[in-house]
Amino acid sequence: MLKLFKKSFTEKDLKLFNFLSKNRLFEKLSYEELSLIVPHMYTRSYKENEVIFFSNDPSHALYLVKSGIISLNIELKETFEKLNIVRSSNLFGTNALIEDTKRLYTSIVISESAELYVIPQINLLELMEDHVELKAKLMSAYAEVHDEYMQNLFKAYKSSFGFFDLGMVYAKSQLN
Repeated sequence: MLKLFKKSFTEKDLKLFNFLSKNRLFEKLSYEELSLIVPHMYTRSYKENEVIFFSNDPSHALYLVKSGIISLNIELKETFEKLNIVRSSNLFGTNALIEDTKRLYTSIVISESAELYVIPQINLLELMEDHVELKAKLMSAYAEVHDEYMQNLFKAYKSSFGFFDLGMVYAKSQLN
């Protein structure tokens, strides 16, 4: 099918696309591909110390920080250990790109307030099913970020050798 006219976007659309493109998951998407995602995004406001999701909750949405600061934490005994801090234009909850996953960490607002863009998993999965090139780009970006996490994990493990059994973790996830 020959396209004679390119879709035009408003200044508001372009500003949002620029904001989305600052994130690694979306940075390689065209405006047309981003325009497929935007209608499925909604904003949600949170207050300080509000939990966005808990570890082991179903991964029902992807979150993008519009404003505020979020702490990503793992639970250890009866306390939390901070994994990361996410700020404006950062994503979290990326395992929502994969069906039937659960949250690996707890996310808590640590600024006075936060506003997040929320993209429901059902919409993401439908978009990826209907737009194969979009799915390929999203999953490729997800894999690149995951690979970087794994490299950092191995680096941390090597620097603290003996504190945990990395072989035990790896053996459970092998695809034989």
